[in-house]
Amino acid sequence: MKNPLILACLTALSSVVAVSPAYPDAAPQSTTLTPMTPDVLAGYDPVRPEANFLKRTVMIPMRDGVKLYTVIVMKKGVSNSPILLSRTPYDAKKATSRTKSQSITEILDAMDAEFAEDGYIRVYQDIRGLHHSEGEFVMNRPVIGPLNSTTVDESTDAYDTIDWLVKNLPESNGKVGIVGSSYLGFTALMAEINPHPALKAAVPESPMVDGWMGDDWFHNGAFRNPSLDYAVEQSTGKGEGDGLAVGVGDDYTRYLEAGSSGDYARRWGIDQIPFVQKLMRNPAYTSFWSLQAVDQWMAARPLTVPTLLVVGQWDQEDSHGAPAVYQALAAKGKNRDLVSLVIGPWRHSGVNHYGYDLGPLTFTGDTADEFRVRYMKPFFDHYLKGAPDPHIPRVLTYATGVNHWEQSNQWPAGTPTPLYLDERSTASFTAPAAAGHDDYLSDPSKPVPFVPRPIDMNDPTQWKPWLVHDQRFVSDRPDVLVYRTATLDHPVHIMGAPQVDLFAATSGSDSDWVVKLVDVYPNTSPEPAYQGSKPGMAGFELPIGIEIFRGRYVHGFDQPAPLTPGKVEEYRFALPNVDHVFLPGHQIMVQVQSSLFPLYDRNPQTFVDNIFDAKPGDYKAANESVYRGSATASRVLLPIADR
Repeated sequence: MKNPLILACLTALSSVVAVSPAYPDAAPQSTTLTPMTPDVLAGYDPVRPEANFLKRTVMIPMRDGVKLYTVIVMKKGVSNSPILLSRTPYDAKKATSRTKSQSITEILDAMDAEFAEDGYIRVYQDIRGLHHSEGEFVMNRPVIGPLNSTTVDESTDAYDTIDWLVKNLPESNGKVGIVGSSYLGFTALMAEINPHPALKAAVPESPMVDGWMGDDWFHNGAFRNPSLDYAVEQSTGKGEGDGLAVGVGDDYTRYLEAGSSGDYARRWGIDQIPFVQKLMRNPAYTSFWSLQAVDQWMAARPLTVPTLLVVGQWDQEDSHGAPAVYQALAAKGKNRDLVSLVIGPWRHSGVNHYGYDLGPLTFTGDTADEFRVRYMKPFFDHYLKGAPDPHIPRVLTYATGVNHWEQSNQWPAGTPTPLYLDERSTASFTAPAAAGHDDYLSDPSKPVPFVPRPIDMNDPTQWKPWLVHDQRFVSDRPDVLVYRTATLDHPVHIMGAPQVDLFAATSGSDSDWVVKLVDVYPNTSPEPAYQGSKPGMAGFELPIGIEIFRGRYVHGFDQPAPLTPGKVEEYRFALPNVDHVFLPGHQIMVQVQSSLFPLYDRNPQTFVDNIFDAKPGDYKAANESVYRGSATASRVLLPIADR
């Protein structure tokens, strides 16, 4: 029996919002409701007449006939309003239903509510193949070309979506901005490739750009094990998958007992998932990876959309992408006035959350909110609403250690200055007088953990701040070399990506090299207001940058080859981009090791064609040697600022 109260509410609602859980063909939304059927009632989104917003659900057609689920939210009474779009793999419906409320500030997250309250039309869309959208999902779908023989990609889908929105939203002013973090940062960048004329501004945050070089899947050839769980989540149930049901326990033990990462995938039966197969079949930087590097796609085309690239200094997932795109675009002189880079003191996607602290660190106020209010919102307002030009600097970074924002005209903004590894476990800005080497035994049966055990990589309290975890938990291990400067008597300010220049040899035929740049706090209680730290950080070893390099690629990322036992090779790679001040009374430390487990897969230290197929007998202990002095002087080039 129909409830008369519900029917009365639905009748009153007819002048407010169109409800269409059956997803009719995309068309301008009518204000007249279709007859109430049981299906409509079952899918009813409870927006009442007293709500201060309108919410429309539409299926927008793409050029190949596939329709994409799109949710449009705006305050009542808006007109001549800009559109702010996000294209997501993480469920557009949930993004607009954070709480059951009749207030727009409560159904959206804090950042989105800031825009909606100011009259923006907020639009969320499920990318093709996921959640409520039609079509086939392809992880990081490449642009049309050698890796994509279809007629569609995320760029064309963004174009078709924007075209529909500006033609079918009478409340809009015909101007569109796009924003999003991580995968949404990737789709934001894709919208800028052959962009729709109505796209006037973009803010890609922590975008996935090159999954092999330094974003989600690999770092310099070393495979990131959490990729397997993510692949299951996104590739099953149209993005509704829950990941692997491995139960509770220590991931360190779980991955170690499985053997190779390929064995782990086979053990859980996920080796047949298409994206997992792609990962396992392409361990080297072949054309499969190089042809889908988004920074190269962007560099190959003229930039026409003003772009604000954002990344966190301690981004544990996508630290590579935003700086790589900035370098690719800023190198082309005509793009310099259209692209800016922002590096904040945040974790992955931290720009959209509370930015007062990160793990043990505290900052001067909510840095994320400060950036959004002072820079990001005025950036969109200028290009989408005609507000005054906020004069966004080319590079905006937050100097950790002294805790304030800084503006620069270029990036990196420091001069490469070598910090040498020396004998007696010291580091110095003076080259060692004598040559030598330091040795350790790397045993793949006892890999160095990336955080203290037990490890749960799905635990956000452990995963999100891991890049600022105190490194004292490993600095006394015999398989970790430690070099530190004398106590500083003056500040050392670095602005850029420190460059590793490591001379090393192994007794095996393959090896990984992990280098950490660490700020060592004085072994006394620091003053929180000055040090930017929480109480109890005496002696804290704060990582400023951590990176890994797989030895087999020393002569070319597309040319894996066995290492010659005992031969000294030169390994060059970059640490993440930072703006940091090592304060007087602190020390600068460099740590070197050969594993970072289970975040990265174990190197068997015996060369095999594909480490995903390594057998138990391939995993062998190896003597590792780091060389110093003379022609083999290992060092880290610090981009020291002149200011």
